Amino acid sequence: MNGWIDKFAEKMMPLAAKLGQNRYLTVLRDAFMLAFPLTMFGSLVVVLNNLPFWPENVSLQLNTLLGNGQNATMSIMTVFVAFGIGYYLTKSYGEDGVFGGVVALASFLILTPFFFETAEGAAVTGALSLDRLGAKGMFIGMIAAFIAAEIYVRITKKGITIKMPNGVPEAVSRSFAALIPAITTLTVFLLLNAAVNGFFNTNLHDVVYTIMQKPLVGLGSGLPATLVALLFAQLLWFFGLHGQVIVNSVMDPIWQTLSLENLAAYKLGDELPHIISKSFMETYTVGLGGSGMTLAVVLMMAFFFKNKQMKEIGRLALAPGVFNVNEPVIFGLPIVLNATIMIPWVITPLIVTSFNYAVMALGIFPIPTGVTVPWTVPIFLSGMMATNSVMGGILQLLDLVIVVLCWFPFLKIFEKVNASTKL
Repeated sequence: MNGWIDKFAEKMMPLAAKLGQNRYLTVLRDAFMLAFPLTMFGSLVVVLNNLPFWPENVSLQLNTLLGNGQNATMSIMTVFVAFGIGYYLTKSYGEDGVFGGVVALASFLILTPFFFETAEGAAVTGALSLDRLGAKGMFIGMIAAFIAAEIYVRITKKGITIKMPNGVPEAVSRSFAALIPAITTLTVFLLLNAAVNGFFNTNLHDVVYTIMQKPLVGLGSGLPATLVALLFAQLLWFFGLHGQVIVNSVMDPIWQTLSLENLAAYKLGDELPHIISKSFMETYTVGLGGSGMTLAVVLMMAFFFKNKQMKEIGRLALAPGVFNVNEPVIFGLPIVLNATIMIPWVITPLIVTSFNYAVMALGIFPIPTGVTVPWTVPIFLSGMMATNSVMGGILQLLDLVIVVLCWFPFLKIFEKVNASTKL
């Protein structure tokens, strides 16, 4: 086994190392690491507020009292990533990173609508919706930050700046030097936003969201459609979009209906009509450590790898991961735009879901009954609760083994790349 892994790693290492040294991927990695401590804090708050053994009224009260711990960190993560991209990209060109960071952040905010609709349909203007600043707006935030930083740097490199005489305080001189590049960059984004708004009566956030939704519309309830939905979710996450939110917005009505039909049949003692349902998706995808089934990944990083960075991220992400909160590993490793581990990230959920479907169709393991299991319930317990059988929990443990087999070779490659490039 080790010999095969070493040969596989030997062939993949040159490509992985080259990708690891790419300016833009390095900047992106550093930007996510800038946000990592904040994401970690927000994840712990989410876990605390939603522990599965809390009564509903206690959970609601905790969310009221402690919710800002999440709102000010994980929920607005795109703010920190956009600043980080601008800062590190500008700095990589030898220019002032702080001004590159704030210009990148402002460019993203220019593209972000300052209004949102309440649950009752009323429009609230002059305010930002948290989901625009979090994972849902990550794709727009990353692209805007990269483009803004590039424009800012190119103008600065051409010397189109205001140079102050000697003796002027450094802070004042730096501000004036950044003035023309910043104004020019922000003007480009302001005109872009005005064009999209004026000609199409929308914003780039909604354009991206709608484009991503359309391929999902019309999907059915069988295994092929489920695998397509999972594929979209994983690919969207890889590019920084909240794949689960986008996919679930289309598929949840179907999956919820299937769960209700299963639950009705279960109460009557009839045969359960559907394998795929909301309960199935929650228990055997998200319930294995969050989107992408990363609990096994976190365990491997924490206890089976020598690389210090991987070990520390694994151990820090372990507590949230047990309760299916995995933003610390998605953005801390990172998984987003990490070409070295794109393959296991995308294909593992497809393999595990196909396996689960097959063993349930064959009657080897029970089908989820349709009961609602809180998404923060840890592995094994959630499987038992969803299927009303200990076999449901055992199946989750088997799924962990499959995840390990899929991920281990690629994590070994990632470890070697880390060592060779000193990430």
